[in-house]
Amino acid sequence: MRIAHTSRSLISAAAHCVVFPTFPLSLSPNLNFALAFAMASEDLSTLANNNEDDEKYGFQRSEMYKETLAGTVGAYGRHVFLCYKSPEAWPSRVEGSESDLLPKLLSSAIKARKDGIPLKTNLTLCEGREGTDFSDGDVLIFPEMIKYRGLKDSEVDSFVEDVLVNGQPWASGVGEVLTGSHVFVCSHGSRDRRCGVCGPVLIEKFKEEIDSRGLKDQVFVSPCSHIGGHKYAGNVIIYSPGPDGKIMGHWYGYVTPDDVPALLDQHIEKGEIIEHLWRGQMGAADEEGGKVDKQNLPNGDVKKSKKKPEEISTQSDKDNVAGCCQGANGFNCCRDGSLEQNSVSEENKAGHEKKGLGKLSCQIGSWEQSDVLTAIAVVGAVATVAVAYSFYRRSG
Repeated sequence: MRIAHTSRSLISAAAHCVVFPTFPLSLSPNLNFALAFAMASEDLSTLANNNEDDEKYGFQRSEMYKETLAGTVGAYGRHVFLCYKSPEAWPSRVEGSESDLLPKLLSSAIKARKDGIPLKTNLTLCEGREGTDFSDGDVLIFPEMIKYRGLKDSEVDSFVEDVLVNGQPWASGVGEVLTGSHVFVCSHGSRDRRCGVCGPVLIEKFKEEIDSRGLKDQVFVSPCSHIGGHKYAGNVIIYSPGPDGKIMGHWYGYVTPDDVPALLDQHIEKGEIIEHLWRGQMGAADEEGGKVDKQNLPNGDVKKSKKKPEEISTQSDKDNVAGCCQGANGFNCCRDGSLEQNSVSEENKAGHEKKGLGKLSCQIGSWEQSDVLTAIAVVGAVATVAVAYSFYRRSG
């Protein structure tokens, strides 16, 4: 009976996974074999670790698709991205880091002026790459689609005051209009391992698909810091024009590399929402906490509709939006919204009056038949007494 050689079997199995390196012929065959086997073992160990990471933190997690995603985005009206370093350099709490002053100062300034900023504003970091369109200190503002270059520590207060509070162009910078669609993928690994594992893989897939479609000048993808909902990784936010040209911000969760082509083809190109991955959108009503039920989605089937659920755009928010007066798609954040506010107030007033009448009708309709008959009987009795008293007076 022939017995298989154990070492040969191991090497044969390893050969299916790795390619053995070629060493100089001056090395002895045994040493050559030993070095090759050692490197193969290391590669197999790395592969095993990668598989383990994928099961615990990646796209094979047991928690994937276990929760309904719609309604997991808090209400907000503006998103500010500060371009700053790379995900590998971000500490867990970037906004509170003593060594990273710019993010901390901007976060503190926005919080301090929260009551004076007309729109609820989210602040997120995205990667800054020197010498590119998104360098350290650049600030991107959505839905206004505006970029300011080179924000410095000493300029943070004036930036927040001018742009976010007063809705004016920044006195210390020139706003540049952003074009195309902008995709942000949470890759904040120091905050949560799941985002650190899923984010880079998704970014590479997006870049690959963007290149293959010739969209490098139309779709831009960047890693970003914590946006909430680590358990929904991969988390993706897309700011792009809707079918009517208005800028929308849609959040997706449980995104895998297999979903990237659909996000490009259906969401960005056709304006169709990928329902089972959709978390919510920018501009959700405050009283709803950003939650949108499936019944509120158009036709109950978002994939088949080119309309966005609860479309709330830069135009519909024009009475509240603050920011630079230079915007995309005809957007002007400095226009007077008093007329729109008065119109809304009159509509609300009329609505309340109708609601009051409706309530009265419901109360009347809820009376029991017996109550009505009793009331009629009382009225009749009173009338009888009145007639009798009248005859009595005449006879007297």
